This record gives sequence, structure tokens and C-alpha cells, in this order.
Amino acid sequence: MNNDYQFTELDQYLFGHATHYDLYKKLGAHPITVDGKKGTYFAVWAPNAQRVSVIGDFNGWDTEENVISEKDAIGVWQTFIPDVGAGSMYKYFITGADGQHIYKADPYGNQAELRPGTASIVADLTDLKWTDSSWMETRRKFKEDEQPMVIYECHIGSWMKHPECDGAVEGFYNYREFAERAADYCKDMGYTHIELMGIAEHPFDGSWGYQVTGYYAPTSRYGTPNDFQYMINYFHKKGIGVILDWVPAHFPKDECGLANFDGCALYEHADPRQGEHPEWGTKIFNYGKPEVKNFLLANALYWIEFFHIDGLRVDAVASMLYLDYGKKDGQWVANKYGENKNLDAIEFFKHLNSLVLGRNKGAVMIAEESTAWPQVTGDVEHNGLGFSLKWNMGWMNDFLEYMKLDPYFRKGNHYKMTFSTSYAYSERYVLVLSHDEVVHLKCSMWSKMPGIYEDKFSNLRAGYTYMTGHPGKKLLFMGQDFGQVREWSEERELDWYLLGTELNKKLQDYVRDLWHLYEKYPALYATDYDSNGFEWINADDASRSIYSFVRKSKDGKDNLLFVLNMTPVAYPDYRCGCLTKGTYKLLMNSMDPKYGGTEDTARSKTSYTSEKAECDGKPYSIAYDLPGYGCAVFVYQNEKKTAKPAVAKTVKPAVKKDEKAPVKKPAVKKK
Repeated sequence: MNNDYQFTELDQYLFGHATHYDLYKKLGAHPITVDGKKGTYFAVWAPNAQRVSVIGDFNGWDTEENVISEKDAIGVWQTFIPDVGAGSMYKYFITGADGQHIYKADPYGNQAELRPGTASIVADLTDLKWTDSSWMETRRKFKEDEQPMVIYECHIGSWMKHPECDGAVEGFYNYREFAERAADYCKDMGYTHIELMGIAEHPFDGSWGYQVTGYYAPTSRYGTPNDFQYMINYFHKKGIGVILDWVPAHFPKDECGLANFDGCALYEHADPRQGEHPEWGTKIFNYGKPEVKNFLLANALYWIEFFHIDGLRVDAVASMLYLDYGKKDGQWVANKYGENKNLDAIEFFKHLNSLVLGRNKGAVMIAEESTAWPQVTGDVEHNGLGFSLKWNMGWMNDFLEYMKLDPYFRKGNHYKMTFSTSYAYSERYVLVLSHDEVVHLKCSMWSKMPGIYEDKFSNLRAGYTYMTGHPGKKLLFMGQDFGQVREWSEERELDWYLLGTELNKKLQDYVRDLWHLYEKYPALYATDYDSNGFEWINADDASRSIYSFVRKSKDGKDNLLFVLNMTPVAYPDYRCGCLTKGTYKLLMNSMDPKYGGTEDTARSKTSYTSEKAECDGKPYSIAYDLPGYGCAVFVYQNEKKTAKPAVAKTVKPAVKKDEKAPVKKPAVKKK
């Protein structure tokens, strides 16, 4: 057999120590040629099985025709079957330790049958043609703490659909079609990255891809692995990074999946107190078992290295860190210290992030972590978990609770918009308004906003302006940038027809201009994790619900002043404190009619000179006509201090030792 594919003793050793990082090249199904004969090599890890055979459309699903003769010392069964090529459907027929018969899809399979089918499909991934070398080289220099990141979170199946008469699979855009439309949209809107939900194969649409049965298979809903590769290439061609949602926290109990894979708890803990989420009805990976850990580590590298993915957003990190997450007393087992920390998961995260980021400069690992666990983005060397970024769930909750309030009650909740700056530098955060906030009767962003129809748009513009100015990278879920009215459902496409409505189109224009403003001015991203890059002008104007702050650049050029009025009350005599004297140029005005506002821009100034007049505890100030719900962004330069001309000093000649200084004779006045 071809040693390039055969699972050798070295492979067994590496697998048993969780260091076989290219494991996906050995396990699974791989079309090869052996002694001039084309076929497919199959290898599956099932140490507790008594017997394994490969069944498929090539042998009439006969459980006796292709029985694998033996397993190796670590429990891997492997065989070569001639005349089986790409496109063939297959499963493993397993006789468990207790004699039960089990039909399983391939855990390492690269392609899967379209649901409701559950078979794996032999895929040939050797002919993928990458054309993104320039992007990959540039990515190596990417530093998320210094460069802009505006992430467009997207669900391919419901972003946009074909009319039923087009004959596409349930109206889905395939990977190629989606790329050619979504990449242009992201580029036009100013998004730097797209985050894709539900890519790994999953049987139930309503799980949105978070109930994974095929960790190594891009879902067949939108095409083949080759189509998936085309999509990544295309986004990179357009200068858009691609992030995938990744789900190592749990897996479903579907019969075809990982649960009780070889008749025993193989990928999960045998004890349900450790191996199951009672609320979710799912299994928990056994992070202390080397082969299971290796399965996940190699999977992360598979997406990042093999498919050129630019980052993984790791789902439900908190559920992995805490042994008692979502459990009642008696439903969990404490660690050896009597604590609720999952020591195996902690070690797994450190291994994962050190491995992925160490081998792939410029890639990002993002944690969806909803608690106050310390140092999620801290260095592993200093006992951190090693993630690049962390979702800021605290900011999101406070922000939404505040924005949903009637403006009259906002003064009593003023702190909700300021508290996050007290911990903004404890981690490297991403500010998120994700899919989770616009489903399950939570309403869309537009519907959350108070007031009449026009007020909802004014509130959204104000909220998005605040989000733009607040330290941290940005993430916005699809549809919220143009004011999607209905909450999101995976069953239908976004309500794109709303762009034919004036205020929805103008909201989209405003968000587009915000994101391009963000990308243009380094003050908004290059100092995200430097406390010197942010300063409140006035964080305490609760009675008027007005906020003002500055985002500072590293070089003092193009600093930005934000003034946010969160009520419909206008203040024609508003005065705002300034840090320095100079000219303040108005860049964005949320109440400009071109964005759906009502301010008379014909008489509005666009340039203001600060006066030597103390305000907000600052030495200078500008007077600005602040409209109701008005949000303004000004650009200014730090004051350049003019150095005083140097005064020439008279230098007396040095006097040598033992030498008297010349005596100065008194001046004689002339008569």
C-alpha cells in the first residue's frame, strides 16, 4: 500500500500524543493509485469495534463485501478498495463491543450527502487550484490589534435565495454564486471580513450549523468542496478575509454522527455528568483523550491551512471552560481540586491557539466567551488562553438594554453606555451585534428601537455611531445594516426589498460611510487595545443623555471627536469641551437628510475653531448646533507647540589650572 496514505507506527505514535497535526491526510477516504490500480483508501478510528466494513453504492451497501481485516495497535482500521473513486457514497458498518450493529458516516469525510441523507462521499481534494498567494503573503503581516476589522456575520442559506423556478437546491445560492455577490457587497459596504455560520456539515437546518456531524466536510447544501474552495479564493481576490464559526464544544446524538461511535463513548465522556449537556441534548467532547483532542486540533488546521480560512470564531467557549455550565447540582463532576474549571479544556485551548497562531501568522482565533474568565486573550506563557480576540458580550448586553429604552428613561441608565470603557482594555475585544440578538422573539435591531417609524432609524444611526467610536473591532449580522424589520429566520432570505424604501436605503448609506470612515482613520482601530487611544470628554451628562469622547491616533494626526445625543431633544446652544485648540472638521452628521435626518444642512457649518473657553473640564471648547438624536464625528489635529527661538549663550573660555583668569578692566567713561 502507498505509504503516503497508510497509517504507520509513526502515525499511531503522533495520534496517541495529540500531535498528528495532518491527521486528516491519513484518516478518512482518499482516492489513490496502488500498483497502477485506481481506488480509494479508507481509514477510521474505532478501537472498541469488533468488526468494521466499508459499505456504499459501489458494493450495493453490502456489509460483507469490503470487511476490513484488522485494526492496528491504536484502533485504526484501514483498507484499499479498487475502482472506488470521487463521488462514491459510503458509510462504515461497525459491530460494537457488545455486538450491536452501527451505521456511521466518516468522522474525517470531506464531503457529505445532502440532508436528509447521511452518507459520506469520497472527495478528491488534490486538484484544488489556489490563486490567492498574494493574499496569503499579505495575511502573514496582519496584526489584528493594529489593523481594521469590520466583520459581516452571514448565513449563506438565508442571505439571498433564488426564485423557486430557477431549479437551485431549495433556492440556495451555491458557494460560487454567493461569493460573487457577497464579496462585492462586503467590499462596497466597507467590511474587511466575512464570518460564515454553519459551514461544517449538519443534518438540521434549524441548528444553523451548530450541531455538526461532519467536521471535515463543507456542507453540501451549497455545493462541493471544490465550490467551497472557489468561494475562499474569490473573497481573497476581492480583499475580504474569511472567518468560520467552529464548534468544538459539543456534538449531536444523531445516529450517523460521533456519538457512541464504535458502540462505546469514544469521542465523549462515558459518564453523562461529564459527557452531556442536559439543556442542549448534546454530547461533550472528552478533551483529556489525546485522540479526541487531535481530532479537533487537526480540524482547526484543516480549515486554516488546507482551505486558507483566515480565522475561526470558536463557539460556546464558556460551556467548555466550566464543568457545571448549564447543569444543576448532581449533574456535574468537580475537577481534582474540587473546582468547576475544566482543566482538560483549558489545556486544549492553550494547545489549540499556540498551534494555530504559531503556524499561521496573521490568522485569528476568536472566542465567544460570555463570562468574566480572565485572560481569554492573554498569552499562554502568562497563563492566558491565547485567543486573538474575544466577543464583548457585556458591551452587547448593556448597549442593547440601553438602546431599547424610551429616551425619557435613558438618563437613569446612562452608565450602561459608559461602564464598558472601564474594562475595555482587559481583553482584546470584538463588539458584536450577532445573529443571537435578532432571533427567538428578540426582534431585529430596527424593531428593538423605541419611537415611531422615523425615530427607529434615528436611534439605529446613533447606536451604530457609538459602536464605531467605541474601542474594539466590530461585527454586525447581515440585514442589520439596512434596517431589516423582521427578525432573522434561516428559512427565508433577507428582506432586500426594503432597500426600495427611502429610510432603509439611507440607513445602509450611513452604515457604509461609517465603515469606510472607520477604515480611513487609524484612530478608530490602531489604538483599540491601548488605553491612551480613548478619552472621555464628558461621560456624566446623564440628564441630557449626551456622550462625548475622543479617539486618538498614535501620531497625534487625525484624532476624532464623537458627540452623541441619545434623545430627540435638540440643543442649539450645545458646547463641547476640546483637548486642544485648532480646527474641528465635521466628518459625519447622523441627522443629515442624506442619511434620513431632518437637520438643515444648508445652514450647518462643517468647520469649527475651538475657543479658549473651559467646558467639560477641558481648556478649549466648540459650540455646535446639536440636533435631536444627532451624532457628530469631528476630525482634528493635536496642537503643534511652537518652540521658542534658542538664545545664544556666551561661552567663557576655559581657564587652565594654575592659570589666572584675565582681569576685566573697568570701563572708562569718556568726557
